[in-house]
Amino acid sequence: MTTSQARPLDDTQRRLQAVLDNASVSIFLMDDRQHCVYMNHAAEILTGWSLDEVRALDKPLHDIIHHTHPDGTPFPLHDCAIDRAFPEYNQTQGEEVFVHRDGHFYPVGFTASPIRDEDSQTIGTIIEVRDISDEKRAQERQRLLVNELNHRVKNTLATVQSIAWQTFKGTDAETFERFSGRLTTLSRAHNVLTESAWARASLRVIADAAVDTVAPGRVRVEGEDLDIHPKAAVSLSMALHELGANALKYGALSREGGEVRLGWTASPAEDERTRLVLSWTESGGPLVAEPSRRGFGLRLIERQVAMEFDGTAQVEFRPEGLSCRIEMLLPQLPDPVALEPHADIGHG
Repeated sequence: MTTSQARPLDDTQRRLQAVLDNASVSIFLMDDRQHCVYMNHAAEILTGWSLDEVRALDKPLHDIIHHTHPDGTPFPLHDCAIDRAFPEYNQTQGEEVFVHRDGHFYPVGFTASPIRDEDSQTIGTIIEVRDISDEKRAQERQRLLVNELNHRVKNTLATVQSIAWQTFKGTDAETFERFSGRLTTLSRAHNVLTESAWARASLRVIADAAVDTVAPGRVRVEGEDLDIHPKAAVSLSMALHELGANALKYGALSREGGEVRLGWTASPAEDERTRLVLSWTESGGPLVAEPSRRGFGLRLIERQVAMEFDGTAQVEFRPEGLSCRIEMLLPQLPDPVALEPHADIGHG
């Protein structure tokens, strides 16, 4: 065979057609009128329409596969995020709901980009679309499982508190109050995490919820807010509760005029983690002396919070007031998609 002889795969159009027809994602090419001039085999399967049928209708593709909201109301072309890629000259991405030829609705993820000529004028749009029905069903199942777990945990916490009340009734009221306070803090942390489907928690919200359990409005909280891992949120909630309860009984919050300042800083660390340095400083309270033994609160801070997160905890019993410095490595946040709370898919 001579070099001048053409081989079947030397033809550019044939190669491109083979690539597009083999693709598992749907590809659409639109002209400047938003009419479809090409769709690959995956797109025909996705929509239920063939290219010849779509071209014969001679109208924007939107009016064929994307013309109605799931509630039955009309969805005009000018409101469509996909079609904005052409007039706005920008790539757009997101999620929408298409209408199949047989009338059923299905969610899709899309990327739409303008096509430009040699003079950089937009002459059309290329759209990549994939059916995300399975992903949405999986997310819905995950949401139901998380909600069921949250419900059971709340019931368990309520049962534990009821058992504790019956156990301590008529004996040691102070011990019951300490136990109940810890359980309430744990419950509040759980409520915060429930709102994000246990994907993350705001450090400021966690801090405010923990200190308000023991001393509402008496702890000055300072620090830039950041999202933290659920495991760290629960541990820090308990640690801050113990510090607050101690300050209320023995420290700065035990007398009028006492002050507590809670602050933190965050910086990048190795393995895409975050280094958190948190400080708790008391002043204006009674003289402080180091206790003869380590109680539950100190053990929680020094062992669980510090050691569990590759960090350190320093608690100093200064005469002018207790201070605590916690340094820890926050774990990476879990995948936000897997635990995303349920939300309806909206149109552009």
